[in-house]
Amino acid sequence: MLGKVLPILLILMLGYQNSLLACTLIAVGKKASADGSVIISHTDNGPDSRIFVVPGKTYEAGAKAPVYWGIQDASLPLNDDGEILGYIPQVEQTYKYFQSAYSHVNEFQLGIGESTTSQRDELVCTRENGGQIMTIEQAQIFALQRYKKGKDAVKFIGDLMTEYGFQPSSGDGSETLVIADTDEIWVFEVFGVGPDWTPDNGKPGAIWAAQRIPDETAAMIPNWSIIKEIDADDTDNFMVSENYIQEAIDRGWYDPSSGRPFVWQDAYAPLPVEYATGRFWLFYQTFAPNFREWPDRFLNGNPYKGLIPYFQIVEPLSIYPFSVKPEKKISVQDIIAFQRSTFEGTIYDMTAGPEWLVHDGDGGFEKSPLATPFPGSDLRKLLKMTYRRPVARHRGHYGMVLQLRDWFPNEIGGVYWVYLDNPYFSPYVPIYAGNLSVAEAYKTYDPNKYDENSARWAIDFVDNLANLKFQKIAEDVKLVRTPFEAEIHKNQKSIEKKALKLYKKNPTAAQEYLTSYSNGLMNDVTKMFINLRNEIITNYTNNHE
Repeated sequence: MLGKVLPILLILMLGYQNSLLACTLIAVGKKASADGSVIISHTDNGPDSRIFVVPGKTYEAGAKAPVYWGIQDASLPLNDDGEILGYIPQVEQTYKYFQSAYSHVNEFQLGIGESTTSQRDELVCTRENGGQIMTIEQAQIFALQRYKKGKDAVKFIGDLMTEYGFQPSSGDGSETLVIADTDEIWVFEVFGVGPDWTPDNGKPGAIWAAQRIPDETAAMIPNWSIIKEIDADDTDNFMVSENYIQEAIDRGWYDPSSGRPFVWQDAYAPLPVEYATGRFWLFYQTFAPNFREWPDRFLNGNPYKGLIPYFQIVEPLSIYPFSVKPEKKISVQDIIAFQRSTFEGTIYDMTAGPEWLVHDGDGGFEKSPLATPFPGSDLRKLLKMTYRRPVARHRGHYGMVLQLRDWFPNEIGGVYWVYLDNPYFSPYVPIYAGNLSVAEAYKTYDPNKYDENSARWAIDFVDNLANLKFQKIAEDVKLVRTPFEAEIHKNQKSIEKKALKLYKKNPTAAQEYLTSYSNGLMNDVTKMFINLRNEIITNYTNNHE
C-alpha cells in the first residue's frame, strides 16, 4: 500500500510547490545599489501575465470601489477582474498604474512586489469558512491607485487587511510584499486569523507587521517570512497590527513569561523547508559571501555530492539576517542574473546529477544534451529525480525588476524591467512609469488558446522546444538574447537623456517617445522568439538524427 501512496503524495507535493511557492523577491536599498536607485524585484508572478495601463480616474464623493476575486485569472477578458466580493470607500482621484496579476508600479514610482509565503494551518481561511474578502493583489491595486509613498501604502494595506480580512488567493498561503518608493523600502508580512472571522466580530481580520529595510542593505524573500524581532515603539522602522503578539500568546505559540524575545518569523511561520532555505543560502552566498560561514553547497566537480545525506547541513533560519550589506553594490543586471539562476554548480543544480550522464563513446561519460534545469513531472518520474526548485521557473508566468530613481521626473525615473514566461530565456524590456500604453503583444495571452500575436506564447513555445536538446538550444537562445539586452542597457543613458530633454519642453512628448521605444522593444521580442522557434524546429528536427 505504501508503495502506491508515496508516488501520489510526491506528485501532490511537487504540484503544490510548483504552483504556489515560486516567487522570489529581492529588495535593494538606495545605498546598496550600483547607481543609487531603489530596486525591488519579483519573479514568477501570477498566471495573468498581461500588462496594461489603467489611467487615473475621478469619482463622485461617496462612491464605492469593488473588491474583486479573479484578478489573476488570465482566461477572463483584459478588463474583467472577476467576481465582486464587497466594496470599500472610493477616493475622488485615483492614479495611473500598470495592472497585471500582481500590479507593481504607478505613475509616481510607488512600487510593490509580492511573494506567497507559508503560515500555520490554524491561520488559514477560505472563502467558504470566513468573511475575509481582501486578497493581496486587490490591496496592491488599491494602494497603487491612491498613494505616492511606500510608508503610507504599508499603513493603508495593513488597515485594509485589519478591517476587511485577509483572504488567501494563492492556495492557503500568507503573503509578503516589498513596498518601495524612490527613498525607502518596507517589507510587509500578513498572516490570516483562521476561519469564522466576520467584519462585525470586533477582532482584526489579519495579523500583520512591516519593517523598513536599511538603505545600505539588501533583502530577499523566498516564499518565507523574514521579519524577526520587532520594536513596535520604533515607528520609523516598524509598523504592526494591534494583535501582532497577542494572537501568538492566545494560540500558545509564545509565552511572555519564558524570558525569550518574541520572534515574528518563528511565531507564525511553520518549520522551514528546503525550497526556501536553498534560496536564502544562494542569496547570501552570492551577495555577502563573507558575512559568515555559510553551508557548503557547491558541487566542486562531484555530481553525487547532493545525494550524500551525511553531508547535508540543516541550518536554522536564524543564521539568515533580515537584510545584509552586500559586499559589492548591486545593479539591475545583477538581479536579472540572480533571477535566471538554476543553482548552477551547487547540490540543487538539476542538470548536475548522475541521471544525466551518458557514454561519450571513448569509455567515459559526459552530460547528456537533454540535461535541463526544468524537467517536467513525467521526466522526473522516469529518471527518478529529486525535485529541486530553482530561482528561474519554466512555468513562471512573468516577472520584473523595478528601478526607482529620484533624480529624474517620475515619468522617466521609474523603469519597470519585465520578462515573460521564463527568465532563463526571456529578455527583460523596460517600461517607463510615464508610458502611455503597453504593446499589444504583451497584453495578449489566453492560456487556453495559442496566439501568434502573443509574446508570452512565443517565448513559451521556445521554452518547450528547448527540451529537444536543452544544452544546445539554450545557447542558441542566449546568442540572440544576450546582445539584444546588452544593447538596451548600453543605450539606456542616451534614451533617458533624450527623454529628459523632451520632458523639459513638453512632458507628454517625452512620454510618447518612451512609450514608442518600449513598445518597439516588446514587438522585437515577439519577432525574435518566433524566429527562434522556426530556427529550432529547422535545426533540431528529427530529420537530422
